[in-house]
Amino acid sequence: MGRLVPAVTRALDILELFLDGDGTLSAPDIVRRLELPRTTVHELVTTLAARSYIVPAPGQPGRYRLGVRPYQLGSRYAEQLDLAAEGRQVARSVAETCDETVHVAILEDTDVIYIAKVDSTHAVRMVSAAGRRLPAHCTSVGKMLLAALPEGELAERIPDGTALTAMTPNSITDPAVLRTALAEIRRRGVAVENRESNPDVSCVAAPVRDRAGQVVAALSISVPMIRWSDERRAELEQLAAKGAAELSERLGHRGAA
Repeated sequence: MGRLVPAVTRALDILELFLDGDGTLSAPDIVRRLELPRTTVHELVTTLAARSYIVPAPGQPGRYRLGVRPYQLGSRYAEQLDLAAEGRQVARSVAETCDETVHVAILEDTDVIYIAKVDSTHAVRMVSAAGRRLPAHCTSVGKMLLAALPEGELAERIPDGTALTAMTPNSITDPAVLRTALAEIRRRGVAVENRESNPDVSCVAAPVRDRAGQVVAALSISVPMIRWSDERRAELEQLAAKGAAELSERLGHRGAA
């Protein structure tokens, strides 16, 4: 690995300071927070401003905000992101930690479509495939995604009186019961499926957010009932939430959900 260039490191440190607070900084702020010499900060700020990485903050003499160049770089990065590819990488990491099957799925109308899957190494595991479509209300990923919808949009997709498909005896078939379940998911921030799409499998799921904070996918961990318990569920809920947060960060999301 090559040597880090101190001047470049300091310039990047300055840019990253703008991610916090109100998004504006003065040179004295930078000197204080990074504990750098005033002359060094002045030179770095002048260089960053000359390259449009920072610009004077309107109506705030002596203060700066991010310029157009970071936005252009971020936009180019976002254009290159592939949710499925990023999802596979994170799913692989989660699966290696828990040795259970991990999925990433998106919502389409009232169904979920699995866009990434990494299998458990156990002999007994969930049989599924990327590209598979299932009723959202029967899965943990689907319920997580439905819970993220605005109430009006949810009502349009699943009106009262709709006969929901049952995949197992445990599947929710009443929209009113589903709405109660979704409210609990919103409160807890994770979803649980108790043998609702497969009589031998339970799942947990957590939301994946994009850089605007919108829920665009969900990550789930599926476990055969022979390895399922309340203790195991609690452990996997935390792991699913951690994996979903990592994928969200890869998509540009920053901060609390």
